[in-house]
Amino acid sequence: MAKKPLTKAQVITHFAEKFELPKKTVGAILDELTTLAAKEAKAAGAFTVPGVGKISLTKRKARTGRNPATGATIQIPAKTVVKMKLSKSFQETVIPPKK
Repeated sequence: MAKKPLTKAQVITHFAEKFELPKKTVGAILDELTTLAAKEAKAAGAFTVPGVGKISLTKRKARTGRNPATGATIQIPAKTVVKMKLSKSFQETVIPPKK
């Protein structure tokens, strides 16, 4: 069975122990990073998390889809979505390239 991903509390505990900081301070830093990323992505259209990747806004065109329950054709409107492209170094750390 695969290992479960860390919860926010577990991430906070890890950083608090590693850098000998109070959990409250680490939680505030993570919350501020999230707030900054959202604010900058909304204002500038992109935000880079150094060493991890780039968060960007992408516009999707309107398209035709199919309702899976009824099989009826439906029109899906255009919309803006948030995407994250991981950095090459991060990807290679997680999944080493084939030799």
